[in-house]
Amino acid sequence: VQLQASGGGLVQPGGSLRLSCEASVRYNMGWFRQAPGKEREFVASIGWNGGNIACADSVKGRFVISRDNAKNTVFLQMSSLKPEDTAVYYCAADWRPIITTRVPPYWGQGTLVTVSS
Repeated sequence: VQLQASGGGLVQPGGSLRLSCEASVRYNMGWFRQAPGKEREFVASIGWNGGNIACADSVKGRFVISRDNAKNTVFLQMSSLKPEDTAVYYCAADWRPIITTRVPPYWGQGTLVTVSS
């Protein structure tokens, strides 16, 4: 299983950014992030068929996860970005449902998002 994340960069507070993750399989997918000096945390997940969407409370109303199964790609549209959203964002895949208490077996390489003026 291969996952290729992209789309990170520098954005000003209040700005938007879209992350992409191209996968070699059609599994349940999730986004996680790890800020400097902090533990990795769950951001959002989506089922293999586009259902079962879940988002962390910290990003609800600002981030939207979606997928294009024709391209085996999952997206994370991030809006109203805050400095505390600064982190390395990782996509992950699992044949089982992605839940916060289980570490998915497959991970992409991470893409850095920096929110700063």
